[in-house]
Amino acid sequence: MKPAALFGLLAALAMPAFADPGYYVVTPYDREGIASAELRYWTVKPDDDIETTWPEVAFSYGVNSRWTTLLLASYIGSTSEATKPSLLTWQNVVLLTQGELPVDIALYGAVSRLLGSRPGHSYEYGPVLQTEFGRTQVNLNALFERVRRSGSWGPLRLKYQWQLRQHSRSWLQPGLQGFGELGDWDHWSGHSQQSNRAGPAVFATLPPGGQHALQVQAAYLAGRTYGDSGRMFSLRVLLPF
Repeated sequence: MKPAALFGLLAALAMPAFADPGYYVVTPYDREGIASAELRYWTVKPDDDIETTWPEVAFSYGVNSRWTTLLLASYIGSTSEATKPSLLTWQNVVLLTQGELPVDIALYGAVSRLLGSRPGHSYEYGPVLQTEFGRTQVNLNALFERVRRSGSWGPLRLKYQWQLRQHSRSWLQPGLQGFGELGDWDHWSGHSQQSNRAGPAVFATLPPGGQHALQVQAAYLAGRTYGDSGRMFSLRVLLPF
């Protein structure tokens, strides 16, 4: 997510960024009784600065058909600094609908412990929406985030995520993703200080079909990160067991 780990650019990002558990679109799904291990890796490369990287590991479990819970550990590094722990996150997604409406609706919530030289806490929450038009799956999420450092809570900030994924019978499916941070939820930042990024994504299932197939997704985004132009790459590998 994040203003938490977008941290990156270490300077400009360091404030809201350290609260994000990675930039991956939250999707509502039923994984009752299924445990999964995830390896994640994402980077931010400003046009005029060094690249910052975030390797992450996560474990999730479908408690029931509506509730999936996840624990995530995130690390941060760069071409000039060694990789070190960044944050620990507990994330939950609760489905409110399961096909009764044209749009599936879920509630997302996460709490994080921020590590490193500026320790603190953060939380985020918001609605998660998913629908389909033919074979195109559409996701749109609005997330609210707040960070505390030095005993003081910062303002409530608004972020968004969206995703298009073209379903097919193939093991490889194309898509698009986008992320943004708009500033205080009730008083958005000026356009030059907002973050808006988008780009192509690809989704793979190995072998095709089945609840326990290996799931891989990657995306390459371009745009602005907290006011700085640059590129972002993300990779996520999920192994159910």
